[in-house]
Amino acid sequence: MARRMEKVPVREQDAKVRATNFAEVCLGYNEEEAVSEAERCLNCKNAKCITGCPVLIDIPAFIEEVKGENFEKAAAVIGEASALPAVCGRVCPQESQCEGRCIMGIKGEPVSIGKLERFVADWARDNHIEPIPAKEKKDKKVAVIGSGPAGLTCAGDLAKMGYDVTIFEALHEPGGVLVYGIPEFRLPKVSVVAHEVENVKKLGVKIETNVVIGKSTTIDELITEEGFDAVFIGSGAGLPKFMGIPGEQANGVFSANEFLTRNNLMKAFLDDYDTPIQRGKKVAVIGGGNVAMDAARTALRLGAETYIVYRRSENELPARVEEVHHAKEEGIHFHLLTNPTEILVDDNGWVRGLKCVKMELGEPDESGRRRPVVIPGSEYEIEVDTVIMSLGTSPNPLISATTEGLDVNKWQCIMADETNGMTSKEGVYAGGDAVSGAATVILAMGAGKAAATGIDRYLSSN
Repeated sequence: MARRMEKVPVREQDAKVRATNFAEVCLGYNEEEAVSEAERCLNCKNAKCITGCPVLIDIPAFIEEVKGENFEKAAAVIGEASALPAVCGRVCPQESQCEGRCIMGIKGEPVSIGKLERFVADWARDNHIEPIPAKEKKDKKVAVIGSGPAGLTCAGDLAKMGYDVTIFEALHEPGGVLVYGIPEFRLPKVSVVAHEVENVKKLGVKIETNVVIGKSTTIDELITEEGFDAVFIGSGAGLPKFMGIPGEQANGVFSANEFLTRNNLMKAFLDDYDTPIQRGKKVAVIGGGNVAMDAARTALRLGAETYIVYRRSENELPARVEEVHHAKEEGIHFHLLTNPTEILVDDNGWVRGLKCVKMELGEPDESGRRRPVVIPGSEYEIEVDTVIMSLGTSPNPLISATTEGLDVNKWQCIMADETNGMTSKEGVYAGGDAVSGAATVILAMGAGKAAATGIDRYLSSN
């Protein structure tokens, strides 16, 4: 029988229905669908898909177990490399990583690796498969700053090596960007994020919330007063950027970070929660990345007519193709090749509109993308009452400012060796968005894994 060249389709909520609720959009594979999709895998001996995975999951091995319906063994294979498989199966950009290197994609569609990973992780959860903690414990302590994907990965790997690990989280709930930054309809907080955080804790990791490093305590104090032998900084990049245009101080202007955090952690999407969040009737989201799509689709579900305003064309949108597709299906309006020049404000200090100009693409800039150029005389206005800025983020300088001997670059990102996370301060390692600036969940996980290996080598030699 010839091997199928197309993926097994994934069931989703109808676009008109899901635009009115916060339930998960993608419904995932059932057992029959997962096995059928796994059978498309060629089980390559020189598997390029593995090299495309930042945490180096043995992809052919776990898919081979799915083929044989050995789902528990498949979970064990993934678990050797990843602490967050149900998260990665949902939010990783597989199309540009593992699936982007799949041989099946040359003449047909690549194997749906991400959806298979999600299936295995969800099956393991539903069947109460738990991680196995280290049998032998080491007498050295490691502090991990931040409980996002980098911190959870680093902590989980170190715990599996036998280290005594404590995560310090600034907010009241662990999970970092997984709980405050990604909407419920893309990443369920209880069934997925909380469950995988609990799995990390079952490895022996302790988590202390409401601890702001730089205020509650410092990294230097963790080492000198609390006896930690090494520290990993995975504090993310939560400081939002703005355009610097007139009107940004008006009521009704938010960063995407604030908007999504209020919605997620304060449960604005639930009718029985009195959450202080601006529920605009017409909302403009400035930016074209995944966070912009998340903010726009969240505003839509809160009842707003919603616009994406982006200065380049659709081909240059940095968001995943799947997220753009879902946003369009749900009714988000796209103003592409458009750049805001002013936020219009009424007499009471509230947003009343957005003044924009049309753009065209000129020569490539330093990023390799064609630079947007203003079209003279193209000014126009969009009537909105809320503006959400989604222009990227940078690390909060609090940690670096309160840590002696920790070097940062001009963007306030911590300088660290990308192969092992080593910083300029002995015993202190860093990874994820705190080092790279805003990036993806899986790249943060890869950095956390590399740092765990670096910390193990450091502690083993000291």
